[in-house]
Amino acid sequence: MRGLVIGLAGVGLSMTYSILNFANFAHGDYITAGAFSGWAATYIVAGGFGSEADMISLALVGSGGSVFGGALGINVAETPLAVIAGLIVAGGVAIVLALGVDRYGFKPIRDAGGIPLLITSIGVAFALRYLLLFVFGSDTRGTTAIGSIPQTRPEIVDGTVQFTAHDLALIVVAGGLMLGVHLLLQRTKLGKAMRAMSDDESLARITGIPTERVIRSTWIIGGGLTGVAGYMFVLWKGTIAFNDGWLLLLLIFAAVILGGIGSIYGAILGGLVIGVTASTAVIWIPSGFARAAAFVVMILVLVVRPQGIFSGRATA
Repeated sequence: MRGLVIGLAGVGLSMTYSILNFANFAHGDYITAGAFSGWAATYIVAGGFGSEADMISLALVGSGGSVFGGALGINVAETPLAVIAGLIVAGGVAIVLALGVDRYGFKPIRDAGGIPLLITSIGVAFALRYLLLFVFGSDTRGTTAIGSIPQTRPEIVDGTVQFTAHDLALIVVAGGLMLGVHLLLQRTKLGKAMRAMSDDESLARITGIPTERVIRSTWIIGGGLTGVAGYMFVLWKGTIAFNDGWLLLLLIFAAVILGGIGSIYGAILGGLVIGVTASTAVIWIPSGFARAAAFVVMILVLVVRPQGIFSGRATA
């Protein structure tokens, strides 16, 4: 489950890197911004649009303990409309944010090279993170009614494994969006233009590809995937905090590097490898070292294959 979130968010990061050729350190805070905006919408819909004071508490996602997701009975089975509304808002806000930052932050210095863009993205990341901290507060709070989430227990060889409705929702949403990205890249004119720009931007411009429109589409698709990934991550784990995206960012970078920088399919596979490693490492080592184990796996793979798992595959 964790690997699906990392892979989905990694697709957006890999797309922007392959087209614009810089590492966007604000990506993690796009995740958090999408998550908070989406959950604000979910709280408002699930809370039933009460008084003005109630609306403010709901819009702030229960900041300061003013309201709790468990008390609202939020889960994908009992409040599906609220969850769907949150998904749409999370993706939409992340898209608007990504386009806005590109228009006023990245585009004016795009020709200056990757380093100025990278440094600017770090500044944007700090600005977004502390804006979210100011608006929504620093407390980590629960968002779902965990006790009432439907569960299934499919049989395995010598026991059972437990799935919740939120696990299945994450699989369906992440899997569906990844399949959609694959079809977009391989079957549509926009996808071919994206792959052409990724291979050689100058040649793509000479052949008449509208590069600025492709860049804008990249931010739209990458931002939407990022916002949805943030929302689904919170739905799956049941809590939200202002630094969730920042804590995920290093694992996302590890996934993108492991899969092969600029490769969409590499980001998906790398996300699954990093997510599974970080989650299962606690069987053998203390939980505080689980993230370190994920990076050790990345290093070991890169020693054997320095360009990543999908190295040499220029398309997608």
